[in-house]
Amino acid sequence: MAALTLREILSFDVLGAAEPEVLCGEQELDRPVRWVHSSEIYEIGPLLSGGELLLTTGLGLAGADAGARRHYVRELAERGVAGVAVELGRSLAEMPYELLDESRRRGLPLVALRAVVPFIRIAEAANTAIVTQSLADRPYPAADRDGRAAALLADLADGSARSQPDVLARARALDFRPDRTHRLLGVAATGPGALAALDRAALTLEAELLRAPVVDGVAGLVAVPATVGDPVRAAQAAMSGGQPVGFTLALGSACPADAAWSRWGESLREARSTLGIALTVPNADPSGRSGLGCGQVTSSRALALERQLIGDGLTPASRDRLAHLVSRALGPLLEWEAAHPSDLVRTLEVHLRNGCSPTRTAALLHVGRQSLYQRLERIESLLGLPVGDPDCHGELLLACCAHRVLRAVA
Repeated sequence: MAALTLREILSFDVLGAAEPEVLCGEQELDRPVRWVHSSEIYEIGPLLSGGELLLTTGLGLAGADAGARRHYVRELAERGVAGVAVELGRSLAEMPYELLDESRRRGLPLVALRAVVPFIRIAEAANTAIVTQSLADRPYPAADRDGRAAALLADLADGSARSQPDVLARARALDFRPDRTHRLLGVAATGPGALAALDRAALTLEAELLRAPVVDGVAGLVAVPATVGDPVRAAQAAMSGGQPVGFTLALGSACPADAAWSRWGESLREARSTLGIALTVPNADPSGRSGLGCGQVTSSRALALERQLIGDGLTPASRDRLAHLVSRALGPLLEWEAAHPSDLVRTLEVHLRNGCSPTRTAALLHVGRQSLYQRLERIESLLGLPVGDPDCHGELLLACCAHRVLRAVA
């Protein structure tokens, strides 16, 4: 396993906040970094063993003459230091010419830090990633691997991961190494069949999988090869392909596997919120199996309307707003259903969600075409407008979805 390079460490979020500027040694940025160390001691060279990134404010150099500063750089270069990063502004207003010139002569990367970030934060983030990387090939007990996988997934979902290199190092340590061409999906699931569904999908799709048990079920990331086409549809098909045994599973939106770790976390959060909706709000699609007695697989895009309506939760004000929408758009249908046994609102939503296709709608509702036409005529008569009118489609579908959401969370 290759060590982290100086280039990777300089890309860490915490170092980015220090506004690093590589002044010389750009061609040496792929040097491996064994450790990140900070010191203001002028005679630090003999205490180093090579491979370090040295952080300093230049306090020990501020009063030194030009010759002493050149000696400082020569000694660090001879010890095999990977690079030197100097915080400017406190001890040194600008980078001394002698440091820059001697570093250039010695091929030693010299970095100016233009903003103040506590060195302890930089060292903690970098050294944690270095240690994680060094442990990547070491075998771990399954329970320990589950804990480390759960911690990584939680950091991604909560937005508390340190940096892209740290995330990648931790993922590699867990044997999750998606190719840059893969598309990555967040996963949240609950029920006894969830783990088997994930493992089956990974095997079927030849996908990379990182999963871990969490308090309320299973969380994971699945990296799907580009060859499968639509990654969400392919993953849903693969996860639904076995015995429908007790689980509900939700997928987040797809993102490139080489996207920033924040995109990974976004997909995990989408999967988590979608799972909550899938367990609460009845499925709009009559063909969709729902509940823990079977195996429902859904996605953030399939429940996009529900997610937009519910958001982080319904407030009294948002409930009132949705109730007003339902009353205004669907009032006549609801009054009819209150007085007559019928299924007009559900019929309308299924019809709208399936492109107003009579063939598809009739098949999903398990009714004959003639019965469907009679329902649609009744709906249009009560509403006073054609349900296929594009100008009406959006409001009617939104109102149908809001009606289902309000009934579920009442």
